[in-house]
Amino acid sequence: MKTTGEVLREGELEKRSDSLFQLWKKKRGVLTPDRLSLFPAGPGARPKELRFHSILKVDCVERTGKYVYFTIVTTDRKEIDFRCAGESCWNAAITLALIDFQNRRALQDFRSRQERAAPAATPEPQTACAP
Repeated sequence: MKTTGEVLREGELEKRSDSLFQLWKKKRGVLTPDRLSLFPAGPGARPKELRFHSILKVDCVERTGKYVYFTIVTTDRKEIDFRCAGESCWNAAITLALIDFQNRRALQDFRSRQERAAPAATPEPQTACAP
């Protein structure tokens, strides 16, 4: 599926680490129509890419104090925890971008099925036979 390099949202959010202590690490997030890229705080590090085709849903949204906590669930059922400042609305932006991606993919799949079925559905021309 083709998408432009359009940036829908950019800013800071925090990802919970997978380590024993599960510390929150600041990331610079870049949301595009087909992925969420997470850049580490240090310079020169490679971003982690969460492509929407591998994301099932945004789940467990909870607001406490100054943070909003949410979980991204991947298609292999892995859960990735995030938090962001309450006014930043990262969870809503990611959810809307994911729904838009899923709608575009569903429409593309539907059109592909229609195109494949169209040649089979057209009747072959019949020649007239004289009695």
